[in-house]
Amino acid sequence: MLEALCERQQAVEHGWTLDTEFLLLHQQHASVLAGQGLVELAGREDRAELSVLESRTVRWAGRLTPHGHDALTYGRYRPRAHRTPAESTVGRAVELIPSQLAVLRVFIGLTDQLQVPLADGLAEQVRTAVCDHGIKRWRLYLTESQIASVAYGFWLHRMTGSAAEANRFTREYGATYNPPTSEDRRPPTAPAVHCELPAAPA
Repeated sequence: MLEALCERQQAVEHGWTLDTEFLLLHQQHASVLAGQGLVELAGREDRAELSVLESRTVRWAGRLTPHGHDALTYGRYRPRAHRTPAESTVGRAVELIPSQLAVLRVFIGLTDQLQVPLADGLAEQVRTAVCDHGIKRWRLYLTESQIASVAYGFWLHRMTGSAAEANRFTREYGATYNPPTSEDRRPPTAPAVHCELPAAPA
């Protein structure tokens, strides 16, 4: 969000990002950053001046504060040698809403009591997840086995509470846990073999 504001305000003389350049959702995210002192929102007088310059009514405008500029600069050049596991580029980026992360925190807290073990490294990923306050999502980088383990955690939550977290995870990442049935556990009487017979000669 800071990067987008910076790029747009550098492209114009007045230094503001306008409502026509930012969707309403982005404007709302920028308002969150304004509450953190990283973004300045144009007041009535500034919007009136911008309306004259633009020959239209400007209803919203924003730009980086000095603090926002410095945060962006630091973010670009901060040391990367000591990345946390959640910042690792290994694995698939997964973004979770707060209620989903809350479920996983309970899940990993039961590690020693569960009979189905968690995927290696999942507990550390959950503990070090990074929050993107602009979109209110927690970002993790998960391997396929960790994603499957997350799906299992959401399945447990569905069985004892709400299905919303599991359903959302399925929609966004296509991962659903389906427990094996008694038929799945039953050993086959003979190996299942799939083969195709050659076509009969004409």
